[in-house]
Amino acid sequence: MQKNLAEVLEQAGVVPVLVIEKVEDALPLAEALVEGGLNVLEITLRTEAALDAVEQIAKHLPDAHVGTGTVLNVEDIRRSVDAGATFMVSPGATEQLLDAADSVEVPLLPGAADPSEVMRLLERGYRYQKFFPAQAAGGVPMLKSIGGPLPQVKFCPTGGIGPNNAKDFLALSNVVCVGGSWMAAANLIRENRWADITRLAKEAFSL
Repeated sequence: MQKNLAEVLEQAGVVPVLVIEKVEDALPLAEALVEGGLNVLEITLRTEAALDAVEQIAKHLPDAHVGTGTVLNVEDIRRSVDAGATFMVSPGATEQLLDAADSVEVPLLPGAADPSEVMRLLERGYRYQKFFPAQAAGGVPMLKSIGGPLPQVKFCPTGGIGPNNAKDFLALSNVVCVGGSWMAAANLIRENRWADITRLAKEAFSL
């Protein structure tokens, strides 16, 4: 199941983690990011507009891979699949969540923050995992340490990552991409500054 996800993450580099308050912002935001070279988008399920935003982008932007973030339970998985998400991201993992993910075609990127969690997910077949919260959980040194005994696991670190430290994470052999929100900050979306978002996306893409 994660094979399809692996292909998406391998070409992503930087994954914008998006909080969309108004569904009418979804398409112009996604278009601005794709124009800047970032076409793998994670929309967090923290707002009422999130699922409608996923649906709009999935329907109108075939060049974008749109997934859901902050997937916490079985209902979130069901709603993500129904909205047309091509992948799902969770901040952690429970047995119930993993069991539910096993029953659908849309791949899950589950979160882990320490070696025991990484090993437990690996036992379930998850070779691609989200490292969260990246900075708070030890950052680059922690990921480098995990890579010694567990080189077969690849990570998308998220949490506390920005333009100043993204390159440090991407330089690690066990990091496949990073997630961050700096190129689509809330004030930029609120003020419809799509050109600024495209510029920041281009800078992130160049990392």
